Amino acid sequence: MRSETQELTRRARPGEILPPIAAGWLRRLAVLCLMLMVTAIASSATTFTTLLSFDGTNGADPEYGPLVQGFDGNFYGTTYEGGASGYGTVFKISPGGTLTTLYNFCSQPYCTDGAAPWAGLVLASNGNFYGTTSQGGANGWGTVFKITPGGTLTTLYSFCSQTGCGDGVYPTFGLIQAANGNFYGTTPSSAYFGIDGTVFEIAPTGTLTTLHTFNGGDGESPGGPLVQATNGNFYGTTGAGGAYGYGTVFEITAGGTLTTLHSFDGTDGSGPVGPLVQATNGNFYGTTIQGGATSCSYGCGTIFKMTPGGTLTTLHSFDGTDGSYLIAGLVQATNGEFYGTTEGGGANGDGTVFEITPAGALTTLHSFEGPPDGYLPAATLLQATNGKLYGTSIWGGAACSGVGCGTVFSLSVGLGPLVETTPASGKVGTKIAILGNNLTGSTGVTFNSTAATFTVKSSTEITTTVPSGATTGYVAVTTATGKILTSNVKFRVRP
Repeated sequence: MRSETQELTRRARPGEILPPIAAGWLRRLAVLCLMLMVTAIASSATTFTTLLSFDGTNGADPEYGPLVQGFDGNFYGTTYEGGASGYGTVFKISPGGTLTTLYNFCSQPYCTDGAAPWAGLVLASNGNFYGTTSQGGANGWGTVFKITPGGTLTTLYSFCSQTGCGDGVYPTFGLIQAANGNFYGTTPSSAYFGIDGTVFEIAPTGTLTTLHTFNGGDGESPGGPLVQATNGNFYGTTGAGGAYGYGTVFEITAGGTLTTLHSFDGTDGSGPVGPLVQATNGNFYGTTIQGGATSCSYGCGTIFKMTPGGTLTTLHSFDGTDGSYLIAGLVQATNGEFYGTTEGGGANGDGTVFEITPAGALTTLHSFEGPPDGYLPAATLLQATNGKLYGTSIWGGAACSGVGCGTVFSLSVGLGPLVETTPASGKVGTKIAILGNNLTGSTGVTFNSTAATFTVKSSTEITTTVPSGATTGYVAVTTATGKILTSNVKFRVRP
């Protein structure tokens, strides 16, 4: 269990960037709940495996960005620190745990290529990855970059290039690629520049447009990444501001019109910085760092459900014994349940992995116990095409002295393989990549039962186009053995 000193020496809040050496120790904001030593409730069907312990030379401190699966079936991510220059890396890791460092940041003079990537990557429809760094670039305030699966990095944009830093600083929570092919992201507040955060759009060529600048009353320090809903608009959260100062949930159009849907008041949560997920029932689900109806001084955090219209329901208030301090968002798996992590709490005070039903019934699946299985899991989980869940912990692991340099882990909850489409929506005729496992020799592809022509590119990738007559629904692949693999979410056919 962590000592009180370790618990209180948490990193500065987003936007208050620390130098790499100091950041390794001034890492976590105070977890304000007193953790009780209890036995976690675990499912007998779960298997937790530590796949990799970072050792500093190959990266350290994988932060808030989730892993993402590439066309080749491997996983890609970033570390905030470590690597050849100490300012973070981009890495590839196989499902079995073999790691390859693709890029070391700050490899150019003055870190003009970026430094300290806090967020993860997004897989674009062209097979490349896009991400942000919280420091570095031409002006020192962070960047947007593109990197190929082979490790060739291109800096697309350096922040604080507009007068008065109207474009924002310290992009922290990553990007999404929207249906129009452009990327959307946020920047946090900065007291130095007197800004409360922004929402921006950036084209693959690097042209950036600031869509909205927050003013405190409509939110402050947006988290993320954003999620594009089935109505085409974007939804996100702010960690502060709003009517009560505890954060908001907002909707913003592609043109920049923002609507505050909910202002947290503390009793229903406080500090929502994790991404939202739109579930199969059309509602949004998310987390808050603190707040909720528990005995913790400031609340141990919550899980909530919100309708597209803004009606919010608190599904679960954490009490420390079942976890606390939720920075990560949720992922809805193919069984319809949600999975997530808490940075603190659980049986050992080092964080948990949990399952929660859409109705709010929570089960703790794993309680971290520091080295060697890690602690402080802060990234949203990924359900890979083999059905397993994958994630990272900021600290812990078998390498590095003291607190450890972080880990990559998998958790099997008994779910079968699936396929995933990139992108997740498109018009008839749009080229689509289907990701999966053991796809060689596949005999059929359908879009909501409408057959499509396709090409098997590899054992992990099929290319196809949206067929005429296709309607919104699940994509299915019939493998060489006759097994039918279904997509994890419905493919949305756009008019």
